[in-house]
Amino acid sequence: MNYKLLIKSAGVFFAGLLLISFVSGCGNNQKDEANNENSDTLVGTISLSGAFALYPMAVKWAEEFQKINPGVKIDVSAGGAGKGMTDALSGMVDMGMFSKSVSKEEEAQGAWWIAVTKDAVLPTINAKNPVLKELKAKGLTQQQFADIFLSKNKPTWGKITGTSNATAINLFTRSDACGAAEMWAKYLGKKQEDLNGTGVFGDPGIADAVKKDPNSIGFNNVIYVYDLNTKKIYDGLEVIPLDVNANGTIDPEENFYGTLTEISQAIKDGKYPSPPARELYFVSKGKPTKKIMVAFLNWILTDGQKFVQEGGYVHLDQNRIDTELNKLK
Repeated sequence: MNYKLLIKSAGVFFAGLLLISFVSGCGNNQKDEANNENSDTLVGTISLSGAFALYPMAVKWAEEFQKINPGVKIDVSAGGAGKGMTDALSGMVDMGMFSKSVSKEEEAQGAWWIAVTKDAVLPTINAKNPVLKELKAKGLTQQQFADIFLSKNKPTWGKITGTSNATAINLFTRSDACGAAEMWAKYLGKKQEDLNGTGVFGDPGIADAVKKDPNSIGFNNVIYVYDLNTKKIYDGLEVIPLDVNANGTIDPEENFYGTLTEISQAIKDGKYPSPPARELYFVSKGKPTKKIMVAFLNWILTDGQKFVQEGGYVHLDQNRIDTELNKLK
């Protein structure tokens, strides 16, 4: 008996069965999706990637939406706003999480976006900073922050605060294309690539780097600065208050960094400037038509808004929500 021929024939046979099974499975999946579009029950998968700024809120929304729609699975991964936009435009994911303004180039490539909440970027320092007392009392002006992050010469804490401290400031910035760095740079009148400093990947990374270096300064999205449970700033971190009116002191109306509740209200009221405050978006390649995606976005802008405040974010005002809901019609 020709065993080689028999084995070869068997291999062809089983390969044929696998191909039939695969094609059949694809057909069933396509049928399920088609049936889902004509059913009141939501079934299917949504994939999200992108901005660290929006990641915790997106995870919360995904968890709550899946509770009321057990046939839906939502996969969420962080990686920076740049990755979110790239993944969305390439079709790698259904939607990207995006934390900066959509550019004309991205719009020309088919980017569609919808605002879902707000937050802000905060300048962060180590809790053992050598001039912490002066910084909390006087804050820093927009120009002083520019002198720190944009200057070719490495400044000292003494030069910035008008003290005798000769310690050099160690700068941290983001190594990934992200909304936090773009918004912080925009506040200083520049772009992300203009910021000086050691590049660190991700919001958690830059927060950890600042916690380890008493002489450092960085910037973080609100949710990575404040503990959701205690509403207080995480141990090891502090926020440099913005001296918005540049009068050399933090006035009562500029002093809103003590708790998550205070800073959130300041962002909502516009007391904390924009930028670095900003809206956060979901983006996709063209307007979403997939039933579960449209349902998810509608839910986020209606019932899902009740999770925004507890998630450490800021509500959009009702007029803005109505505008975004109209985009889905």
